[in-house]
Amino acid sequence: MTPTEALPADGLVAVVGAGGKKTTLYALARGADRAVVTATVRIPIFDEHVSRVVVTDDPGAALREAAPDDFPLGLVPERERSDRYHGYDRETVDDLAAGHDGPAFVKADGARMREFKAPSDREPQVPAGADAVIPVASVRAVGKPLSDEAVHRPERVSAITGLEPGDGITAEAVGEVLASPEGGLKGVPEGASAVPLVNKADDEALESVARDVAEAALAADGSGRIDRVVVARMGEGEVVDVVR
Repeated sequence: MTPTEALPADGLVAVVGAGGKKTTLYALARGADRAVVTATVRIPIFDEHVSRVVVTDDPGAALREAAPDDFPLGLVPERERSDRYHGYDRETVDDLAAGHDGPAFVKADGARMREFKAPSDREPQVPAGADAVIPVASVRAVGKPLSDEAVHRPERVSAITGLEPGDGITAEAVGEVLASPEGGLKGVPEGASAVPLVNKADDEALESVARDVAEAALAADGSGRIDRVVVARMGEGEVVDVVR
């Protein structure tokens, strides 16, 4: 099964969380027809992962003028510095997706290269018209201490799970955050689907732990928003399992 078969790959898809968010965006864009990659937050330079990047304050016009060979197409409003672009406001991304006949994949929060996170009060920046949200967590967070080294905003993880700073992160804790309305499900629009991704299941042992995380997320989903949890190694573009 490919990433576009296991994960949402139609309409406007926001990707949030930590531990492979950008890799997921690029893998989905490569596997989809006429895909757009954009962001509502800062995004590292990603020109090598798409056919073309256009820096423009009028992404709708750039999209209408795009040639078939331009896809997957990156659209961003401004280059902030040598290593990253700014993102658009959410309304602009909604308008962009509404006028496009293919999928738009959106980076909607940041994680500072950590394996796991819970969002701040200002996050995520999910467009109101999102059809789906993919909350990402790396299975490699399991077993590590709850600290800044592996976790972005560990105090938020603590508030959701009850873990104390320095405690070992459990599979249950990662699943609980993925399924929490203050964690992976925060900002998911009403009517949008939510499909968590447990990433970096790079060997059999990690696959087993990732399935434990997936089961924990489904068990913690009190709102019934989660249809399935995908276990993958997105660096290789490979889906390991789909847990329901």
